[in-house]
Amino acid sequence: MIGRGLDWISKALLVLASILAFLLCFVVVGDVIGRVVFNRPLQGTPELVSSSIVIICYLTGVYAILSNGMMHVDALTVHLPVRVQAALAVISCLLGVLLFGLIFWGSIDGFMHAFETSEYEGEGALRVPVWPVRFAVLAGSGLAMLAYLLLAARQINAARHNEVIAIGSSH
Repeated sequence: MIGRGLDWISKALLVLASILAFLLCFVVVGDVIGRVVFNRPLQGTPELVSSSIVIICYLTGVYAILSNGMMHVDALTVHLPVRVQAALAVISCLLGVLLFGLIFWGSIDGFMHAFETSEYEGEGALRVPVWPVRFAVLAGSGLAMLAYLLLAARQINAARHNEVIAIGSSH
């Protein structure tokens, strides 16, 4: 049940990130045309681009985790017994939980400050609020923690049947 819900959320966030990336293309093209043809760049393009890239990365992170899109090297682990491989996979999932947990914990104060003080980037014609970026980092890292917990639980369940679930694309 939780897996299906998280899967649906990850796909919805992927669609949202794709739409944002598509719209960002128009902003960049508009800026380039304005800069080259009219000698007037689009105001606020650097702020919009930098904010959007962070948002896109954190919105797509949970999908990358759940779809085995994270890269891992298994040159040594494939030669180990299945139980050891499963244990290492669980440990790597728990390390993912730890990493994104630290990002989540470290982002709470920044989000609260940005939201309460209406913090923004840019001066002049376009002021880009910072809180959506901080919220994307907070939500994305929280969902990534859940995704890694789910993968760890699935891995433990598979280990009971003497199996290993791939948790990333092997290279």
